[in-house]
Amino acid sequence: MTHPLIPKVIDLAAPVAAQFNLEVVGAVFQTNQNPPVLRVDIRNSDADTGLEDCEKMSRALETVLDEDDVFPDAYVLEISSPGLSTLLTCDRDFVSFRGFPVLIQTHQPYRGHHQWMGNLTGRDEKFVRLNQKGRPIKIPREEILQVQLHDSPE
Repeated sequence: MTHPLIPKVIDLAAPVAAQFNLEVVGAVFQTNQNPPVLRVDIRNSDADTGLEDCEKMSRALETVLDEDDVFPDAYVLEISSPGLSTLLTCDRDFVSFRGFPVLIQTHQPYRGHHQWMGNLTGRDEKFVRLNQKGRPIKIPREEILQVQLHDSPE
């Protein structure tokens, strides 16, 4: 369940990230830690996300969050890149991870399934294509809820 402050954090973080040619790909507030940990995942739009990107974002976002008094009590801010367990969202992702195992979730059952697993073979304007144990599968993009890297195909 998403913490109620996460939408506000993302609204504040997005323009900060844009200043550095970064995008916010997610945020989590871990209240089970002491002090709680706010983790914001960022991605560099043009290159691999590096430590320098995380440091710039951390300094700038910390100032914005403190000025807005989003968290009145102590918390730890962590800025990181999302790593390999991320959703594929942009063209660059679909090119970079071609051949990798993915899990596709659909809004409604498509051909009897809500989930499709296989190796990503591509994406165009209409379809996301998979290789499922040697069998080509194409799923209409409008049916897709999300495409996520997966540990292994079926």
